[in-house]
Amino acid sequence: MRRVLSVVLILILVSCQVYALGENRLYSMAGYEADTAGHVWDDNLFFRRMTEKTGVEFTFHQETSSEEWTRYKQNLLKGEDLPDVLFKAELTPQETESLYAAGILIDLKPYLETSAPNLYALLKSNPEWEKDITLNDGAIAALPQINPLTSNNLIWINATWLHRLNLDMPATAEELTEVLRAFRDQDPNRNGQKDEVPLVFTGMFDLRFLAHAFGFIGNDFYVEVNDDGQLIMDLQQDGYRDFLAWLHDMHTEKLLDSGGLTSLDSTRQITDSKATINYGIVFGPTCMSMVPSSAVSDYDVLLPLQYNGKQVYRELLGDIIRGTFAITRACENPGDLLKWVDELYAEEGCFLATTGKLGEEYELTSDGLWYWVDDLETVQSSVLKDATIAEGSATPLYMAAEYQMNFDDDSTRRTIEQVSAVKKFARLPYPLVSLTEEERKVIGEVWPRLGEWCEIRLAWFVTGEKELTDENWADFQKGMNDLGLDRVMTVLRQAMERRK
Repeated sequence: MRRVLSVVLILILVSCQVYALGENRLYSMAGYEADTAGHVWDDNLFFRRMTEKTGVEFTFHQETSSEEWTRYKQNLLKGEDLPDVLFKAELTPQETESLYAAGILIDLKPYLETSAPNLYALLKSNPEWEKDITLNDGAIAALPQINPLTSNNLIWINATWLHRLNLDMPATAEELTEVLRAFRDQDPNRNGQKDEVPLVFTGMFDLRFLAHAFGFIGNDFYVEVNDDGQLIMDLQQDGYRDFLAWLHDMHTEKLLDSGGLTSLDSTRQITDSKATINYGIVFGPTCMSMVPSSAVSDYDVLLPLQYNGKQVYRELLGDIIRGTFAITRACENPGDLLKWVDELYAEEGCFLATTGKLGEEYELTSDGLWYWVDDLETVQSSVLKDATIAEGSATPLYMAAEYQMNFDDDSTRRTIEQVSAVKKFARLPYPLVSLTEEERKVIGEVWPRLGEWCEIRLAWFVTGEKELTDENWADFQKGMNDLGLDRVMTVLRQAMERRK
């Protein structure tokens, strides 16, 4: 009898093993993907290929409305009908903190070394990245997208004009001023008309990226960590007054676009490939934000201008996009899902998410460069939509610089190489931090009014509507303090100290 039972048990165990090997492990996934991306997760080849690779399969709850996704995330706090995982989650730092504090999200840090070795290695090799995603209590509740070449607001100069006028690439604020005067006066587009606009910009946001020429790279709060590790407010520095005086002089000399402080890019963007190009300098991730693709080869990125012998530039976003992937307490095997997502922090997984499958959506040249199998129109209309997942909301993955620079297209590679050249000098002004609820309340109360107040007066100083006298500068400093600048600086200092 015992022998019969043993045989039966063996048969049961074997059948269970066969079932386990033959069936995928099923989990539930919720996330956000705007309609504009075109991805339908149920039908997307990326998920099917990941299932073949990992044995993990999902049922999907895909929201396509930003408002509905925000509501969905808020409802997670009820703790009912939780999905196993949030993917392309767009979790704000506040949402991540709240969901983790409520016990909805789990701490992923204990699992990373064994279940996510690719990501673990990246974080250990780049400790700042680990700090970027770590909560105040040391937990890691959500995983990031890592991209060392994220978009930045770069300065693009018409190198064709420089060549025609026999001018060198400017290296200082003074040299840039001379180049802009030549663009204004010497008819570099050779149409016999004085229609050149030396420097095109949109609002104070663009002009702030010129402050590096005076050593300033402040973030959206105009704050930065200086070389001594101290947090400073740029607008409180006398050197920033010198920067504003320089902008005012250029405005007076008509070197700056007269519509820069009053009109949108879309009203001044040159879209006709046959139009005469009359822009000397433009701002943007690429110059195509203001000129047609036919003129891209005319523009080179302007490397950071020197100030006191140094070059520095503001990093706009940093390498990390937080809150792209999280696991809830409903998941019975978090390690399984971490192994799944860890594939995306390796080269093959990055290609699978962004480009597709080798031999089907893309191929490699003998030099190791990659190219699309289909024409770009087909890629845009169907391949990115049906076979990849990275377009749209931020995806948890590591997009290595080499991947981006190895695309087999001379124009794209030239642009990326120039972006990389600026990256060598770029620095995030203020680190990614986690604010407490009370700190967020202070920022929310003070900054909207203070920030708008500052922007208006900075524009006045540039245009001359308000003269940059000692008295007016002192009034500006007093006004910032009266509106609560000290409270903002206290919050930002506290958060920075905690991160250390």
